[in-house]
Amino acid sequence: MDKQSLLDLLRRDARESVDDIARQLGADADAVAAALDELEDEGAIRGYHAIVDWNKVDDERVRAQVEVDVELDRETGYDQIARRIARFPEVGTLRLVSGDYDFFIEVEGDSMQEISKFISERIAPLPEVTKTVTHFVMDSYKEEGIELGDGDEDDRLSVSP
Repeated sequence: MDKQSLLDLLRRDARESVDDIARQLGADADAVAAALDELEDEGAIRGYHAIVDWNKVDDERVRAQVEVDVELDRETGYDQIARRIARFPEVGTLRLVSGDYDFFIEVEGDSMQEISKFISERIAPLPEVTKTVTHFVMDSYKEEGIELGDGDEDDRLSVSP
């Protein structure tokens, strides 16, 4: 059985039963269950989560994407900085990236002020951090490969006067 195909199926819908996954892969259910156990034991699968369309929920969360620049010294590397930042419960995603900044952070909070305060009081003061740029998420159209919204597609062409 191809583990990549198994992982692709799980990414699309982690709630499918082992029997359904086995049928889709043309594999034995016991082999799929064993492969899942192995992937979890190896740490390749770290958890399962729901993709929430916050526009459909009364308790809307404010989300932001934050660019973080750092300056390294001889004693401190990216991994040490990342471990410190990852400990904050507000940080949902943390990535080392190439390009104009070093880290990409996704943060959630109850308000823009709460996120701003978190960035200014917890992230920006870290000794290695030289710059942060915060982008507040205004709307989301797709998360983890899943399209969000009401599903009503208006495929009419717009007409301008």
